[in-house]
Amino acid sequence: MTTLTPQKPAVPQPGGNIPAGARPVREPAWLELVDAVREAGQYPTRSEAESVTRVVLSALGGHVVGDERVDLARALPEEAARVVASQIPATRPLTAAEFVDSVAARIEGATPATARWDVSSVLSVLPSLVGDELVTRVLAQLPPGYALLFGRAELTPA
Repeated sequence: MTTLTPQKPAVPQPGGNIPAGARPVREPAWLELVDAVREAGQYPTRSEAESVTRVVLSALGGHVVGDERVDLARALPEEAARVVASQIPATRPLTAAEFVDSVAARIEGATPATARWDVSSVLSVLPSLVGDELVTRVLAQLPPGYALLFGRAELTPA
C-alpha cells in the first residue's frame, strides 16, 4: 500500500520565479507602507496607493545619494528598498517644485497639484518608518523646499 503525503504548495519568493497567472506575494512591511500611504493620501484602493508609492520612491531614489541612499534603502521594506536603490542618480538636483513636476510627468493624468498631493502622501509617512534622524540627513542633501513634502516645516536662517 502506498501512502500519499500532502506537499506544501510552493510560495513564490521575492525575485524568484512566479508561475504565470499567479500574483506575487507581498511582504507585510511593504503592505504596511502602502496602507499608510493609502490612508495619508485617502486613495480609494491599495493598488492606487501602491502605484503612487512606487513612482514617488523611484523619483526620490534618483536624488538621494551616498550613505543616505544606502541607509534609506536599509530602513525601508525590501520592495521599497529595491525601488529606491535601482535608480540612476540624477545629473542635477531638482528643486522641490521640479521634483513634483517630474512625478506629475510619470503619473497619467496628474497635474502639479495632484502630484504634490501624491508626493506628500508618500514622503510624509517616511519619518515614522525610517526615523527623523535619517530624514533630516536626506533633507540636508536636497535643495530647499523638500521639507514641506516630508510634512516638516521649512526653517530658514534669518
